[in-house]
Parts: sequence; structure tokens; C-alpha cells
Amino acid sequence: MIQHLFDLTGKTALVTGATHGLGMAMAVALGKSGAKIVVNDISAERLENARIEYRKEGLDVATYVFDVTDEQKAEEGIAKIEAEVGPVDILVNNAGIIKRIPAVDMAAADFRQVIDIDLTGPFIMAKFVARSMIKRNAGGKIINICSMMSELGRETVSAYASAKGGLKMLTRNLATEWAKFNIQVNGIGPGYFATSQTAPIRVDGHPFNDFILSRTPAGRWGEPEDLQGTVIFLASKASDFVNGHIVYVDGGILASLGKASNE
Repeated sequence: MIQHLFDLTGKTALVTGATHGLGMAMAVALGKSGAKIVVNDISAERLENARIEYRKEGLDVATYVFDVTDEQKAEEGIAKIEAEVGPVDILVNNAGIIKRIPAVDMAAADFRQVIDIDLTGPFIMAKFVARSMIKRNAGGKIINICSMMSELGRETVSAYASAKGGLKMLTRNLATEWAKFNIQVNGIGPGYFATSQTAPIRVDGHPFNDFILSRTPAGRWGEPEDLQGTVIFLASKASDFVNGHIVYVDGGILASLGKASNE
């Protein structure tokens, strides 16, 4: 049965920052494919609230409080996870932030914070997880959550685009370094998705909603569930010879120049 290629039974998956939204949707998918799920965040309250939501999906997740940008705390956190839950077989670097500030008005401290969380954090987490994978000679999967902004620019998101563009190249570089250890490092680049954060602009007549609907060949916003098949694929044996790629789940935006104004 070819379904075994996607079976994650016996695997441990760590999804950073997966307390809501797209991260939670991906973690749920991994859990329902058989993996033991571990979620970290800097907020114990968010983790406790998330645990309730996971239970509604029939999943009992392990939660840990630590900051992915703190090298010492991240190393300690991963060691604790591996001692209490099991060695991490799948890492999804999902934690991130965005600050929408015009470049001429953005303080360097704000720029650095976005880079630290969205780019340096994934590097730190991948480094410590990969060390363990290499030591165990077990191979593994590392999935970085990139963005449309890994490829495209847009006003007010200079720091975010810089971080996500860097994350794309970090993904390719780590794939190159660690392929010989049977570690696959890939990325997912979500398009524009229907989440609680985008709810205020996903209303008929809102200029940005109209723009996204017209710019996306699929003619709709993505749903969190649209990411689930991709993350299962990249986390499973099915992708053992896929390495260094960014899979854009975007409804066709990057493939299209867009509609003509008279369409």
C-alpha cells in the first residue's frame, strides 16, 4: 500500500509557535498522520489555550516554553523534549512575526527583531535538531515556513521580506550541507490565507480583499487546511529525495502575471 509513504507513526514532530492559525493546522495534520506533536512558544498561557484546541482534534500535544532566538534556552529546550518525549524526527520552523512599517520609518531595533525571530530562530533550532539527527544517524526532516515574501517585495514589510528571503537561502544551504546525513531541508511558502489575522481585510469591498481575489488564479484565499497535504508530504518518507525546495502553496500567484484590467 502506497499510503505507508505518508505514515508518520512513531515520529516526533516539533512545530515552533504552533499555538494557532497555520502552525496549528500543520501540527494537527502531522498528528493525525501518526506523529507525536510537540509545540513550543514563549507564552505558557498561549500554550495552555492551544492544548485545549488540540484536544478538540483528538490530539494530546506536549508543550514547552522557550524562546527560539535564545541559543542556550533553545538547546536546553530541545534536550528536554528529546529526554521527555523522544528524539525530534521532524522540525517545522513556524514561529515568526511581521512588522508593517515603512522602511524610512522603521527603527533598526525593529528590523533586527524580525530578522532574529524569522531567520536566526530557524537557524538555531535547525542546528540543534540536526546535531541530534546526525549523532543518531537517523536522518530527518526540517521544514522552514517561508512566504510569498521570499520571492516578492511589498510596501511596509522590508524586514519580513528580508528575513523570509534569507530563510529561503538558508533552507537551500542547510539542504546542501546535511543531505549526506539523509536530512531533507525544505520550505513551505504560504500564499494569502484566511486566518483570524486577515479577517478584518477579508470582507467584500475591502481593497486588499479585492486585490487578492483578482491576483490569485484560484480566485480565493487559502484555507489553513490547504497546507496540510504539503507539510505531510515534506515530513514523510514520500519526500526522501526532495531537498532544498520551497513549495509555494499560493493558489497560483507566482505562476501568473495577473489578470488584465479589462477581464
